[in-house]
Amino acid sequence: MAVGTNDVRKGETLLIDNVLYLVLETGLHRQQQRKAQVRMKLKNLKTGNVLEKSYSSTDSVELAEISFKKAQYLYKDTQGYIFMILDNYDQLPVPETIVGDAKDYLLENMEADLQFYDDEVIAVRLPVHVVLAVTYTEPGFKGDTQSGGTKPATLETGLRVNVPLFIQIGEKLRIDTRTNTYVERVKE
Repeated sequence: MAVGTNDVRKGETLLIDNVLYLVLETGLHRQQQRKAQVRMKLKNLKTGNVLEKSYSSTDSVELAEISFKKAQYLYKDTQGYIFMILDNYDQLPVPETIVGDAKDYLLENMEADLQFYDDEVIAVRLPVHVVLAVTYTEPGFKGDTQSGGTKPATLETGLRVNVPLFIQIGEKLRIDTRTNTYVERVKE
């Protein structure tokens, strides 16, 4: 489906020269006495390469027809990351190249959306926030709740994030998967 470049948003998938690209950033730039330009930062979904392209604001691009299926992450083996489609319980291996950075958040039995193009998985979409336990961090000090400082912490998947000084080993944290940042402590 062709759409104007002004209507393209971050997170959409474009089909350019029969190659799928994920839109990482898009912005309108105006120069004096010239037509406005739409600049996009695009990620090639096959190779992972990132490129920048500029289009006239009157140009159109092809939106890829993408479908999503709810899936549950089961485990990792030699074939890749194994997901079970929740509609029909089919188990599907997804290669690490497609899983990408999502592997830093995957826990067994976690639900995610698999993104399909022509019956082939092209990406794994995670929830915006996930809850992960802290496996290692330097000890905090009593009363360090208002100072605003941070320290590195390693989470149960191996992901490292900066957390407030009062966070201890064993605590569960809500992490933003879009920015790899600490959001809050989770009380159980």
